[in-house]
Amino acid sequence: MSSDTIFGRIIRREIPATIVHEDEHCIVIQDIHPQAPVHLLVIPKEPIPRISQAQPEHQALLGHLLRVAQQVAQAHHLTEGYRLVINDGLQGGQTVYHLHLHILGGRDMAWPPG
Repeated sequence: MSSDTIFGRIIRREIPATIVHEDEHCIVIQDIHPQAPVHLLVIPKEPIPRISQAQPEHQALLGHLLRVAQQVAQAHHLTEGYRLVINDGLQGGQTVYHLHLHILGGRDMAWPPG
C-alpha cells in the first residue's frame, strides 16, 4: 500500500522516524530538516504522488489529512496559528513524490512564502 519513496519506507518501518500520530489512513512525523519550531509531515499511507494527481475517490482521504493536521496542531499547542503547505511538482518545490502536508508553527510566518 505504500510506495518506494522515503515516506513509503518510513510507513513500512524500514527507516526510523519520530512518529507523533498514526491511524489506518496516515502517519505524522517530525520533519528531519525543520523550517519552524514545529514542523510535522502528514503523510497518507496510500501513495498519491502529487496533489495534482489526486482523484475524486481520494476526497475522503484528503479531508482526513486536513482533520489530522488540525488535531496534531492543537496537540502541539499551536493556538496562535500555523501554516499548512502542500508542494506540488518541481516548480512547487516538491522533493518527495508521495503527497504530504507540512504543518509549520511556533513562529511568525512571512508572506509571500518562498
